[in-house]
Amino acid sequence: MPTSKTGIQARERLILAVDTSSKDEACHYLKELHNDIGMFKIGLQLFMRYGPEILKVFQSSGAKIFLDCKYLDIPNTVARACEEATAHGVQMFTIHACGGRPMLQAASQAVSQKAQQLGIAEPTILAVTVLTSISQQVLNDDIGVPGKLEEHVLKLATQVKESGVKGLVASPEEVKLLRAQLDHEMVIVTPGVRPEWADANDQSRFTTPFQAIQNGSDYLVVGRPITKAANPKDAARRIVAEIEEASGVSV
Repeated sequence: MPTSKTGIQARERLILAVDTSSKDEACHYLKELHNDIGMFKIGLQLFMRYGPEILKVFQSSGAKIFLDCKYLDIPNTVARACEEATAHGVQMFTIHACGGRPMLQAASQAVSQKAQQLGIAEPTILAVTVLTSISQQVLNDDIGVPGKLEEHVLKLATQVKESGVKGLVASPEEVKLLRAQLDHEMVIVTPGVRPEWADANDQSRFTTPFQAIQNGSDYLVVGRPITKAANPKDAARRIVAEIEEASGVSV
């Protein structure tokens, strides 16, 4: 059975997607759930409204941050953006794997050099393979990429590894394949995670937290099943318990 890295507490493996444009709402999640999750994912919606200032708000409370802006541009532009993300002191941030090897290599080198210059730990670059909202039909018919979705994910992931980027964002449906084919030291972060008691919403490819951890995911990104729950704290704790059950890692 594929396994992820050991030694990570179950709570630390849960990332909350803070998908809102309201600072008050975001701070409410921070206050209410800081002790029940490991990291907060700040995406385009919140970052575009408040910019780096929102990162400081979360960091002032000691929260770890996953900045999810998915950079995709020419290598130099992405490299400079990666330097800025590193300087902001986030723990993880995303780029698109489809940018090609030169872009991936430029990102990896820029982060390493910037972290060394600042004397800080390198953030983990997470390369997004195929968005979890994209189905097989959309990939083939709308985007124009032939072949099986899983084969395309593996091709991109292989380029990511060979380019020196140490993390991936991948659907839980592809994690087992990636664990079998790639270095187990690769960090895999999985969105599209829905407990059995939650709605699927707009995810086309998703599994339960238990299944994702069993398949080899290191970290799980969960949003609405927690933020829209009647009791978000209880929902987060139920997911952490499911992670613990699947991994054997203590809370």
